[in-house]
Amino acid sequence: MNLSTHRLTVGLACLALMLVPLLASPFYVTLLNFIGIAALVALGLVLMTGLGGLTSFGQAAFVGIGAYATAWFTLTTGLSPWLGLLLALSATGVIAACLGAATLRLGGHFLPLSTIAWGFAIYFLFPEIPGFGQHDGLKDIPAISIAGFSFAENRRVFYVIWLFLGAAIWLVSNLLNSRQGRAIRSLRGGAVMLASLGVSLFRVRLTIFVIAALLAGLGGWLYAHMTRFVSPSPFEIRPSIEFLLMALAGGSASVYGAVMGAGLVVLLKNWIQDILPHLTTNAGQLEIVAYSVMLVLLLQYARGGLMSLILRAFPQREPVRPAASHGLPHRAPPPAGTPLLEIVGATKRFGGLVAVNDVSFGMQSGEILGLIGPNGAGKSTMFNLITGALPSDGGSFRFMGEEITNLSQARIAGLGIARTFQHVKLRPGMTLLDNVLMGTYLRTSTGFLGGALRLDRVEEATATREALDQLARVGLADQAYEKAGNLALGHQRVLEVARALASDPILLVLDEPAAGLRKGEKEALARQLRELRDQGMSILLVEHDMEFVMGLVDRLVVMNFGSKLMEGTPEAARSNPLVQEAYLGGQA
Repeated sequence: MNLSTHRLTVGLACLALMLVPLLASPFYVTLLNFIGIAALVALGLVLMTGLGGLTSFGQAAFVGIGAYATAWFTLTTGLSPWLGLLLALSATGVIAACLGAATLRLGGHFLPLSTIAWGFAIYFLFPEIPGFGQHDGLKDIPAISIAGFSFAENRRVFYVIWLFLGAAIWLVSNLLNSRQGRAIRSLRGGAVMLASLGVSLFRVRLTIFVIAALLAGLGGWLYAHMTRFVSPSPFEIRPSIEFLLMALAGGSASVYGAVMGAGLVVLLKNWIQDILPHLTTNAGQLEIVAYSVMLVLLLQYARGGLMSLILRAFPQREPVRPAASHGLPHRAPPPAGTPLLEIVGATKRFGGLVAVNDVSFGMQSGEILGLIGPNGAGKSTMFNLITGALPSDGGSFRFMGEEITNLSQARIAGLGIARTFQHVKLRPGMTLLDNVLMGTYLRTSTGFLGGALRLDRVEEATATREALDQLARVGLADQAYEKAGNLALGHQRVLEVARALASDPILLVLDEPAAGLRKGEKEALARQLRELRDQGMSILLVEHDMEFVMGLVDRLVVMNFGSKLMEGTPEAARSNPLVQEAYLGGQA
């Protein structure tokens, strides 16, 4: 499907939607209004849960905050509901930011449990706040109006609801195809990977948490002025679970899945309520059972939600090639032979185990330095100390004359140190291009709002050209739009190298880059690393393939049991009795 066909399809869908209030019965117009409001909340959960991996059972509380804020404001002051919208979004955003700051650092199942806790707390708080009408709620809320034209009728407010939903889908879609959107889609890749690319995990998580809350608050504002009555009951924990089910049932990784899921859940509940009374006298008790069974069947046979079934019937959109003729600007490497990395007395303990014991070595600009040793020698721990993934317990680390001891990974990455990992850390569901684009994160600057408003098109084009150039550099340009998870392990390692190169490093830190590669691929990688060295890049690598290492590196540092055995040329390492004993199996 090309871009023009996609736009035509969306345009026809919008035209059909505009005709609904003119052709459908009042009952179905009202039902579609509730679907539109629910889809706004589910859209936030697609962003937060489906893509960001943050599960929340408290979104109905944010809907309630938006609804109560505008209801109280408009009834108390008599001012416009549009001013009530500002209050609803402000109140929701501030409360979400406070709750997120307090709970988003929790890991595992503690975060979802905390959302249940504050969801209940806010629900029980509504009837206790003076002016909120206690359990009777607030009624006679004014309808939305523009220049005296009232949207009190459901046929009229339909257009307001779906216009807001359409705008929200457009903004979120833009955001997800931006620099910050790739960071959101990479959240499931782990904190260490994101930090090595310069991404603040907490900042991104907090931002999408607040965005999801704002979408829920917007839904609450629309709900209040559509029904013109609010009470605590619609904002308890059960609607929160239904919102989460909407996101999952529609397709938790698709913005359009929010609409499909909301429609499915709302219509399913309505149909069950219509059908069950004809089949049993215990319809009330069996309603939730029938509803749950149908959703379980859907998720069992379409785990990607309804959108996964729909997308199978349509060809994928053709990728848009970047218009930029050149990539991002590159920094000049330091002159060859100048001191680059200096490590003095590095020490790292894990309880009683000393993984790195008073290790010192240095490297110069423009050389390839190998770090070798048997399993458990402390090589990967040393890599993590250099890149900031682990804090050191002693010693000094200097890079280009600057002290980097115990700096954050993001700060160290910004100084020009890029790394790969012993165990590949990619986003398998993202394309090769998007994975490499993550490497340009620190070289670009567009924020969340700029990405949502598409103010980043020039920057995106140059970053995309840069990523394609790096993919071509490693021989993967012809697969740029394939999913990274489809690659063999060896090619995934090469893809990690391309992502690291996209960050424009001065020092490239490679953790077993040749693992899983065939002989020809290793030879190609070695040639490429030599070319990078000749272009002024410095490379530090850990590798177990001795043939690969000895024919590639300029110098070696050999470690054993956390200590340094020797430092010198490959020839010196081969002839060193201590190295032969510890690593090569002793002399013949």
